[in-house]
Amino acid sequence: MSIRKIDELNLEHKRVFIRVDFNVPISGGKVSDTTRIDAALPTIRYALEHRARVILASHLGRPKGKVNPEYSMIPVGQVLGEKLGVEVLVPDYPVGDAAFKLSRDVKAGSQVVLLENLRFDPGETAGDESFAEKLAELADVYVNDAFGTAHRSHASTYTMVKHFEERGAGFLLAREVEFFEKLLTSPPRPFVGILGGAKVSDKIGVIRNLLGLVDKLVIGGAMANTFLAARGVPMGASKVEEERFALCRELLDIADKKGVEILLPVDLLASDSVSATSYETVEEVPAGMMALDIGPATRELFAKALEGSGAVFWNGPMGVFENPVFAEGTLAVGRAVAAHAGMSVVGGGDSAAAVKKLGLADSISHISTGGGASLAMMEGSPLPGVVALMD
Repeated sequence: MSIRKIDELNLEHKRVFIRVDFNVPISGGKVSDTTRIDAALPTIRYALEHRARVILASHLGRPKGKVNPEYSMIPVGQVLGEKLGVEVLVPDYPVGDAAFKLSRDVKAGSQVVLLENLRFDPGETAGDESFAEKLAELADVYVNDAFGTAHRSHASTYTMVKHFEERGAGFLLAREVEFFEKLLTSPPRPFVGILGGAKVSDKIGVIRNLLGLVDKLVIGGAMANTFLAARGVPMGASKVEEERFALCRELLDIADKKGVEILLPVDLLASDSVSATSYETVEEVPAGMMALDIGPATRELFAKALEGSGAVFWNGPMGVFENPVFAEGTLAVGRAVAAHAGMSVVGGGDSAAAVKKLGLADSISHISTGGGASLAMMEGSPLPGVVALMD
């Protein structure tokens, strides 16, 4: 794509608006996980080192278009100041007189402005033109480094961008797009896709697109329940989407015609509750029980599918990952992805959490910061936040 990166923009003495993704967990008034803040630091530091007057903007949680202290960016600003060694200025609202004055007076190199939660204004999620214009008045240059929100046509990610001739991607966003474009256009072969999670309906577009890209497609999690049930495997009280049986059969038929191997679980861990502390390993789920993780034979099958592959993309857990009793399937896939020698891309969410829990993040080529955005890219859908940056 014809998108400039931040190191191709003229930043010196300019007011530079950087859309970041600081949608971080807050506990007891403090940030409990700084991963997303850390991911944006290279871009912010580059702007500071090049004498930019930096204005940062993010959403946090879902305040539903109203000011709510519970979702204030102030705790984020405290962490950011410590990590950057600069003063962080937070106005009381994302736009207006205070925000404009701070954006005008911020000192290059020693201060940054962190706008208050963008979603305190209903215009953000609505993509409102008036709100976008007010945001655009705060800066001379626009940089998007928030891949996690790039699939949304919000005011700060899409509507305001047209007001800037100088616009581009931060290092994080550029890296995300680079990896996903590689998978979509010229992946090393064989290419294996791994999909998990709850619903087939959530990933229909991804499955269809992957069937034109991958050599093998591994399906686990509750998604697999529906495929298995559509094939006639008894699934007891497992979560299944009966209305998707015909679709599952259609997708299996498409895979067969394209020569794509589909791998489904051959055994499952079944119990009567998602909070259970014990289980049975079964090939067919008995009445009154539900499939809550993939079984040991399936873990071996899925790991073997990655042997010799050139690239792998993984999104979605293999079971009820929140319960340690049913986390092993997801962790086993995480180990296999990390051990595989080719290009590996993990699409955020529980998949990323599993890899990090195992301490294997450094063994993955790329761990995406955006679950929804990564799925949109693998679906082949253009991301509004990326399209807006194109020259």
